Amino acid sequence: MPSRLAIDMGYVQDVLLRLLRTPSPSGRTDQVMQLVGEELTALGVPFTMTRRGAIVANLRGTADPAGPDRAIVVHADTIGCMVKRVKESGRLELAPIGTHSARFSEGARVTIFVDDLEQQLYTGTILPLMASGHRYGDAVDAQGVGWEQVEVRVDEDVASPGDVAACGIQVGDVVALDAQPEVTASGFVRSRHLDDKGGIAAALGTCKAVIDAGAVLPVDAHLLITIAEEVGLGATHGIDPDVAELVSIDTAVVAPGQTSSERTVNIVMQDASGPFDYHLARRLSALATEHGIDHRRDLYTYYRSDAASALQAGAETRAAVMGFGIDASHGHERTHLDGIRRTAELAAVYLQTELTFPYWDAGPRGELRDFPSRSVQPAVEQRPC
Repeated sequence: MPSRLAIDMGYVQDVLLRLLRTPSPSGRTDQVMQLVGEELTALGVPFTMTRRGAIVANLRGTADPAGPDRAIVVHADTIGCMVKRVKESGRLELAPIGTHSARFSEGARVTIFVDDLEQQLYTGTILPLMASGHRYGDAVDAQGVGWEQVEVRVDEDVASPGDVAACGIQVGDVVALDAQPEVTASGFVRSRHLDDKGGIAAALGTCKAVIDAGAVLPVDAHLLITIAEEVGLGATHGIDPDVAELVSIDTAVVAPGQTSSERTVNIVMQDASGPFDYHLARRLSALATEHGIDHRRDLYTYYRSDAASALQAGAETRAAVMGFGIDASHGHERTHLDGIRRTAELAAVYLQTELTFPYWDAGPRGELRDFPSRSVQPAVEQRPC
């Protein structure tokens, strides 16, 4: 029988902070994947890497490895920026990597990565064009919002494009928004890029809990860490064809009009791509209830995850999404360690269960007569009054 496993939150918090301090905008994820690989190696979890740099790890189950299995998916890439143009003033115009508003980047400290890996990294700050109230007065409050309204002030003596070029900074260089993580005494985590490094921390915490407890898994469980979710690619590759169930661990939207909480695990019933698997989503909810794991159900209008990317790429799998709540997502983010812990707890319980429909999911195709009867809803005219 599956049980609620203890999550080593000291380990989870330590690895979360190290992940957050490792910049990884989409397109520049090599360093953070080295960190994740080192953690998996320390846990004794075997893994391989795809040609593009995603990680596919595996926790062995008791069933035939040639049979159907499941996957937990998280993403290591974050939002960020890229140098679009070097201005005559020596400041940098930016283009966003991923979807986020320049409104939340004003005042952000940044790290600029140049092509020459032997050169030092450069630092700077994203500022609005009217950055001084002493110079512009009330006009600063009338300035618009947009990427054309901000620029990077580089922390070097640069006052022209030539000065910038002498530093090795050029168009196309990646600009990472520094996370500046902090854990408060009350357990809140304030940081940029909790999306989805909180998910990776939860997934690694799940793996450690399963290993430490010697938990028996009925089927193989893959851990897929993707590298381009923020630009819409996500789990478009790296999914084993035998995967019958896929659960993405990602952020959950905490905002007015939503039911999600920073302190719970939140189960996504629908996102911008549409509803997730009816049975798998409700099974996660039922498992949380059965094992006393505080959870919420929610749906999100402007949201997309690895699960949506996998389905749109043609993966023949049931898919669901759950996550820890984040306030001010893709902005000045905050979550709570309780939410990350409960997400890891639910993932660990789920991995100890059989597939939702073991017989049906044994193969990619089947006969209509064998299709799970619980999926058949009575016609409206057949329902009792």
